Amino acid sequence: MDRAVDAVNLGTAGGDLSLWGLFMQADIVVKLTMLCLLLASVWVWAIVFEKVTSLRRANRQADGFEDKFWSGGSLDQLYEQEGAKPSSPIAAVFGAAMGEWRRSARVAGADISQAGLRERVDRAMGVTIQREMERMERWMIFLASVGSTAPFIGLFGTVWGIMHSFSAIAAMHNTNLAVVAPGIAEALFATAIGLVAAIPAVLAYNKLSTDLSRFAGRLEGFASEFGAILSRQSEERA
Repeated sequence: MDRAVDAVNLGTAGGDLSLWGLFMQADIVVKLTMLCLLLASVWVWAIVFEKVTSLRRANRQADGFEDKFWSGGSLDQLYEQEGAKPSSPIAAVFGAAMGEWRRSARVAGADISQAGLRERVDRAMGVTIQREMERMERWMIFLASVGSTAPFIGLFGTVWGIMHSFSAIAAMHNTNLAVVAPGIAEALFATAIGLVAAIPAVLAYNKLSTDLSRFAGRLEGFASEFGAILSRQSEERA
């Protein structure tokens, strides 16, 4: 109880309602809550920067690869240049399909139906798309978690701080606004930090989820077109 009274006295005497002052005058539990939310906010922005950068790079690489793919050059040559050691998701899809198709073509005397070959190529591309998208979607669950839980974590800090302030006020038998204001402000500061962490996380998650879904659709569209091309070439060889 003496600690609670000292905390209120400190807030009353100092009257520091700046952000730093509110943090320093807060209870240790509220301080830890604020620090956790601040760390989560920093992590959110780091993830957003990484995802935006990687998506732009992947789309730029896809544009360059599709220009080469539709230029009418040799698929085998393109595979040696891009598919054997892919540096982009779309090149990995191309490499998986070409690798499966070439392995089937090299099997001497293999009795493989056209439908069976198409199924194997499609499966190879589907697995590759899933793997590439899982890699690109890494940490997205963290954005969703921060967006949904940060306000409640901040609210916990606020409730704890208000309880702490009220116990100090009851001990002092003084409800003067100068006594109440610092403790309430410290508590509400935790909710504000929770919202600062949650709002960007929710907005970024929605935007990035849309962009990732659009990129996944681009890979699936390329896989469908390339699968049809390989199917036609296989029929011509037969």
